[in-house]
Amino acid sequence: MSRYQEAGVDVTAGYELVKRIKADVQSTTRLGVMGQIGSFGGMFDLSALNLKHPVLVSGSDGVGTKLLIAQMLNKHDTIGIDCVAMCVNDILAQGAEPLYFLDYIATGHNDPAKMAQIVAGIAQGCKQANCALVGGETAEMPDMYSFDEYDVAGFATGAAEKKDLLTADMPQKGDILLGLASSGLHSNGFSLVRQIVFKDHAIALDSKPEKLGGQTLGAALLEPTKIYVKSVLPLVRQKLVHGIAHITGGGLIENVPRMFNDDLQAQIEMNWTIPPIFTYLKGLGELNTKDCLETFNMGIGLVLAVSKENVKQVTEILTSNGQQVWQIGILQERPTNATKIVIK
Repeated sequence: MSRYQEAGVDVTAGYELVKRIKADVQSTTRLGVMGQIGSFGGMFDLSALNLKHPVLVSGSDGVGTKLLIAQMLNKHDTIGIDCVAMCVNDILAQGAEPLYFLDYIATGHNDPAKMAQIVAGIAQGCKQANCALVGGETAEMPDMYSFDEYDVAGFATGAAEKKDLLTADMPQKGDILLGLASSGLHSNGFSLVRQIVFKDHAIALDSKPEKLGGQTLGAALLEPTKIYVKSVLPLVRQKLVHGIAHITGGGLIENVPRMFNDDLQAQIEMNWTIPPIFTYLKGLGELNTKDCLETFNMGIGLVLAVSKENVKQVTEILTSNGQQVWQIGILQERPTNATKIVIK
C-alpha cells in the first residue's frame, strides 16, 4: 500500500472509474466535440455550429440536499440527471443551445461502481439535452466527507447567435404565460422536505402514502428533474417565444419576474394540475400556499412568454412532443408600487 493510500486516497480507484465511465461519456458525443476522455481539458470546436456572432452562455449548479435522499436510498443513477438539468435549463432560458457539460464529484471514498452510477445519470441527462459530457473530476477527500458521502456539481456552456438571445426587453404587455409541467420536486426545496418528512414526522422513504397513489415516498422525492431543451429550443429558434423562466429555488414568485422588465406584471392563475407530492407535503407540513409557492415549483418547471397569436401553435407543438402545458397567465402593465407578479 502506498503512503497516499494510507492517507485515505486510492488513485487506482480513479483509474478504474475512468474505465467504467468511458462508454457513457462517449455516448454523449455531438457535433463540435474534439478530443477524448482522459485529456487535460475538454475541447469544443465552436466553428462547427456556423454561428456568425456567437455568444457563449454558461451555468453552474448542484443538486442540493436531494443528494441525501439518493444516499439514504443507495440509488445513485438518476441524481446526475438532476445536476445536468439544473444547468442546461438555465442556459435554455437565455435562448441558447447547451453544448457541453463538465461534472465535479467530491467523495469520502471513491467507490468506482457507485461513482459510475452517478456518471451514468449525468450522461443520460446530457443525452436528453443533446449536450456532450467532455470532462470532469472525481475528488476523493476522506477528511472532508464521511466514507459514504458525496457531492455533485456541474458546469455547462451553451451558445446562441447574439441577435437570438432572449432578454428581459422581449416579453411584452399582452403576452400569454404558458406553464410547462414539471416532473415533480425537481431539485429545490429539499431542506424543507427533509425537515417535514424526517424531523417533524419520521416517515420512512419506503412508505406508500395514500395521496401518492401507490408510489413510495422515496421514489416520488427522487424523481429526476425534467430537461426541456429538446421540446423548447426549436420554439426559440422559430422565434415563437419571447421569454423563458426556469422555475427553481424561490418558485414561481422568484423566477417568473426575472424574464421581463420592471414595467410589466405577471398575472397568474393556479389553474394547472398540481402533482400529488406537493399536496402531500403541503398537508403533512401544514404549509400555506405562499410557503409552497416560495419554495417549490408546484408542478410548473418552465414558464414561456408567448404572443397571443402564437399561443395555439406553440401549445400544439409542445403537446405533440409529449409536453403537458397550461395557459396560466398574462403579462400586463405593472401598477405603481405593485409587485412584478400576482398569483391568484
